[in-house]
Amino acid sequence: MGISGRPLISVFVFFFLSAHHHISLGDLITCSGIVPKKHRSQMLSISDFGAVGDGTTLNTNAFNAAIDTIRNSKNAASEGSLLYVPRGVYLTQTFNLTSHMTLYLAHGAVIKALQDTEKWPLIDPLPSYGRGRERPGPRYISFIHGDGLTDVIITGKNGTIDGAGEPWWNMWRHGTLKFTRPGLIEFKNSSDILISHVVLRNSPFWTLHPVYCSGVVVHHVTILAPTDSPNTDGIDPDSSSNVCIEDSYISTGDDLVAVKSGWDEYGIAYNRPSRDITIRRITGSTSFAGIAIGSETSGGIQNVTVENITLFNSGIGIHIKTNTGRGGSIQGITVSGVHMEKVRTGIKISGDTGDHPDDHFNTSALPVVRGITIKNVWGIKVERAGMVQGLKDAPFTNLCFSNVTFTGTKGPPIWKCSDVVGAADKVNPTACPELTTAAQQGGSCENQA
Repeated sequence: MGISGRPLISVFVFFFLSAHHHISLGDLITCSGIVPKKHRSQMLSISDFGAVGDGTTLNTNAFNAAIDTIRNSKNAASEGSLLYVPRGVYLTQTFNLTSHMTLYLAHGAVIKALQDTEKWPLIDPLPSYGRGRERPGPRYISFIHGDGLTDVIITGKNGTIDGAGEPWWNMWRHGTLKFTRPGLIEFKNSSDILISHVVLRNSPFWTLHPVYCSGVVVHHVTILAPTDSPNTDGIDPDSSSNVCIEDSYISTGDDLVAVKSGWDEYGIAYNRPSRDITIRRITGSTSFAGIAIGSETSGGIQNVTVENITLFNSGIGIHIKTNTGRGGSIQGITVSGVHMEKVRTGIKISGDTGDHPDDHFNTSALPVVRGITIKNVWGIKVERAGMVQGLKDAPFTNLCFSNVTFTGTKGPPIWKCSDVVGAADKVNPTACPELTTAAQQGGSCENQA
């Protein structure tokens, strides 16, 4: 999709200056301190292990040797080690990180995935999904992977991790995928993960996927993929807790940030929610949703704060999505300070979105959606203000829309609602009749959500 240069340039200037402390931004609220940046007592360079950054030499052995050295180091369980990647393009197959390490990408450093789909390793499906997300059976391992780790940092001076995803996108387009595509970076069953000041691009599938994790911080990252690249979500916290996502620019082929927690009967059985998540100061564009909850929500999603979001040239601004068979509860979601320009639908809350892993899902497993507050939202060139559609046998309740204003290009954008109970205060154009005014309910909309 065409992105005007001015917003993109201004965003990057903002992030560059703020990251280098050249302008005063006041006392910004941040959650990034939940995972402190660690000092590493030992520094290794990938060059010391024979890596060559010429874009053609295969460096898989060098990365594996360097990470094995860190794993076996006497500092492994104390201060840990830093692996330095200097300027250059380092072609490699997939590799696994280890605990107590920092992967540091210098300015101009690129770690690039080898485009060899036939030799890509397979791993078991996630238990909360029961199968690969796209195909039954196992799934391809992420390009950079971590399982059962603690204290891992990926950072640098805006170096790049490039998933070279086009062969995978083409297999999806042509229907020739054997198994579910790999993500760019996945951490599983891990804690104290920090990712900052890097560029993540061209992921074959979901870009950054912390699953079954606690203590995850992502800030000052840039995530890029072509508009038409399928399912290249930006950041997908999945059955994870204490997650902080801040100060990043994302432009991909799917949802920019999507909070998940498992898929139908498998997610219900695994029963691990996503909770205590903050998403703040994100800017970007996508044909899909800027900020999404779901649609895989079967383990439950609670206590999510979304604030200060800027979206342009996008499909949906805020999308909370689930389906019959999902089960789980979505509650305690607060969205505030969202600015949109040229968006098809400003707000969408839907109970009929997303597919199923198989035919064994329980049609009686209805999701519970309640306690959703969306306030201080402003949008121009918005085609449809809002679609809020619950389920007949499980209406969405305690919804609050406060200080929400949308303007369209061909008259006021409309709202459409069904099977919902909530309140609206200072919403323009006027919200659906199902969302009564706060005055009619005898108090503040936000107090009732």
